[in-house]
Amino acid sequence: MRTLFLLLVLANLTFFAWSRYVSPPDASADPMPLTRQIEPERMKVIQPSELPPPAARSGSAAAPVALKCFEWGSFTLADAPRAEKALEPLALGARLAQRRTEEQAGWWVFIPPQGSRPAALKKAAELKGRSVEEYFIVQEEGPWRWALSLGVFRTEDAAQARLAALRGLGVRSAQLAARETVVPKVWLQVKGVDGALQARLKEAVRGIEGSELRECAP
Repeated sequence: MRTLFLLLVLANLTFFAWSRYVSPPDASADPMPLTRQIEPERMKVIQPSELPPPAARSGSAAAPVALKCFEWGSFTLADAPRAEKALEPLALGARLAQRRTEEQAGWWVFIPPQGSRPAALKKAAELKGRSVEEYFIVQEEGPWRWALSLGVFRTEDAAQARLAALRGLGVRSAQLAARETVVPKVWLQVKGVDGALQARLKEAVRGIEGSELRECAP
């Protein structure tokens, strides 16, 4: 038994010496972890509040949506309410405003003088019966008294478009002529317009012939 015990002790000592000084290091274990750290004194615990925003960490940020200003016109003081009503479904709120101007109108669409107030009123009733609401009776003294004005325009093309629309409604007595006069006009301005709203604006303005939708200064 003594001999067996001595053999076991000798075997243990031999295994310890082999594993300590001869065998290769185990890749899964590091016998000297502290001495292998790289600059441990520079390690710092970061609080969640010190982390940069996600956009900054990713190195990119979403580009802001470019908003534009558009204006629609120009309208006479009588026509502006109808144009505003056409924009009501868009629920523009405070983004909708008016810009007043005075424009040199070079073209006039009209029905010639009717000779008297009753005759002019009768012609106005005929216009309403054909769904024409934008007109006014000229009452000032002069050669155009008791004529019915159906719109004044800066360009001949705009006046021709109005005349064609009236003819389409069966108004055969309407005429077009050059007429130099200064007319107060209204432009409807819409601010903060993105791509989706711009498309809806273009659809809404199609209902009024001779009008123009264009970009304006914000």
